[in-house]
Amino acid sequence: MATNREASYRYELMEKFEAGLVLTGAEVKAAKLGQVNLKGSYLSLRHVGKKVVCYLIGAHISLYKYTTNTTYNPLRERELLLKKNEMNHLVVKANEAGLTLIPLRLYTKNSLVKLEFAVARGKKLYDKRETIKNREIARDFGRLKRGK
Repeated sequence: MATNREASYRYELMEKFEAGLVLTGAEVKAAKLGQVNLKGSYLSLRHVGKKVVCYLIGAHISLYKYTTNTTYNPLRERELLLKKNEMNHLVVKANEAGLTLIPLRLYTKNSLVKLEFAVARGKKLYDKRETIKNREIARDFGRLKRGK
């Protein structure tokens, strides 16, 4: 439904996770129509009482065109549904210096909306240049292999 293509360019992806999202009915319908933008979004861990809750921040889910809701906020924070041991693992990773949680893609799985996200470390400029160089080498090799 939506991918964050910029994530693998800007960040070194270390571990990937899958989580459910708490969405309203209109948001689910809009997401299934592909009206989602993950660019610039991130995940935040917060302590609510004694437990830790993970939120998706900055993701834009457009207003479903057939809804009558006039007070809809497309950039509202959305809670993620994770198991307790996954949440504890993420708390440890998020507290490490230089690591962040980045959403990668939003998709459906058995009619449920899921979010794939990763623990990531920001790339330096020379790492980004190396990524571009490797991609161009692979493209040229593929062209030679096909005979063009």
